[in-house]
Amino acid sequence: MRIIEAKEGGEEVSNGLKEAKEGLKAKDFNPLGNIEEWQDYKESLYTEDPTWNPTNPEKKRDEFRNYQANPRQERVRNFYRVNHEKQTLQFVLNQEKKYMKLGRFKMGVWEALELLDKYVDDSDPDTNLSQLAHALQTAEAVRAKYPDEKYDWYHLTGLIHDMGKFLGSVYKEDQWCVVGDTFPLGCKFAKKIEFSKFFNNNVDSNNPLLNTRCGIYKRGCGLENVHMSWGHDEYLYQVCVQNQCTLPQEALYMIRYHSFYPWHKEGEYMHLCNSTDLAMLKWVQDFNNFDLYSKSDKVANKEELTKYYKKLINKYFPKELNW
Repeated sequence: MRIIEAKEGGEEVSNGLKEAKEGLKAKDFNPLGNIEEWQDYKESLYTEDPTWNPTNPEKKRDEFRNYQANPRQERVRNFYRVNHEKQTLQFVLNQEKKYMKLGRFKMGVWEALELLDKYVDDSDPDTNLSQLAHALQTAEAVRAKYPDEKYDWYHLTGLIHDMGKFLGSVYKEDQWCVVGDTFPLGCKFAKKIEFSKFFNNNVDSNNPLLNTRCGIYKRGCGLENVHMSWGHDEYLYQVCVQNQCTLPQEALYMIRYHSFYPWHKEGEYMHLCNSTDLAMLKWVQDFNNFDLYSKSDKVANKEELTKYYKKLINKYFPKELNW
């Protein structure tokens, strides 16, 4: 990894951290002399069953994305509480300005993937495995269904689809603006967004201009013209396009909208779609079968798969990417 420009991972103070600090008495909080105690306290806010093992080949499809009863329930709920309060249109515009001009780092795809080996997604009710483990699960699930070489782009897409979580693993952005389901800003929040009640604390909910069905957009404007909640999907899409990767349009849609569950699962926001969005929807939905339902699969052996996936990376990406 070559550092081009040294910058802090996030300009804003971690809101979850700030709120937790404020909950402590001043005399109890000493960030320099009491780091271990503070970390223990922060973890206590997001408890989960430490014995839980997400690997379960017998898990049924209707047991996935259960937000009412899962071993990570409080952690996931707390994530969405902060996410839905802090993801505003202005925040997204600021993040787009900050990150859509690439060039902070130069790094290869495989190196970036390995940085996700210790990164665990707080928004996910179905797994506590690292994002590298999830990447291999997804890729191998795609490969099992589509083994033909003509779908090697699909295998690679499964591997890299969450690589935009580089925002958290490298830039140290808070998880609420890296992971989780995505949704449009600038128009009314759909009721079918998970934990939609938390939008009551979002300042955009009090702006009449942003609370009509189309809001600041026109019917049929196309999703490419919609400001989505900021996170790893849009960031990785920009990395792929600006580095001139040769993945097909279907892959780029999977990368850009795989977390847009209100659209591809619930059928919301169809009025904003253009003909290309609607044509690509079936591919995003197909990809979801692997992204979601592979999370209980046995974790693949990275060493056994490295050669195959590095070959695909070399086929579709330059040796080094701007990040």
